[in-house]
Amino acid sequence: MRAYPLVRKATSRARNLRKRSTDAESILWNLLRNRQLVGHKFRRQVPIGKYIVDFLCVAGGLIVELDGGHHKEQMSYDSERTLFLESKGYRVLRFWNSQMLEEMDAVQEAILMALNESTPSP
Repeated sequence: MRAYPLVRKATSRARNLRKRSTDAESILWNLLRNRQLVGHKFRRQVPIGKYIVDFLCVAGGLIVELDGGHHKEQMSYDSERTLFLESKGYRVLRFWNSQMLEEMDAVQEAILMALNESTPSP
């Protein structure tokens, strides 16, 4: 079965974004990959609808976004994007790249807290 053109385009764009990760994205990916964060599986640069999210934990229903300075000029776009993602059942955490670089432990703790809120106890 052939993929639809929009799906192929999103997948290709996501692959390109993975290759051109920012320093902050690379650092966060090293913390999240291979289930290193208390066993939670994350994927990076994942297409959801017309958007590509930075990091996604499907089981936890959590999206983590790292924003650079250009996001200050596109706050209405980011709000629209967040509303769409929330309508699909995801919670969205946003951090500035500088937070990831300067406050790595705090970012990691915030992600863990969000995952603990969404993960049911046995």
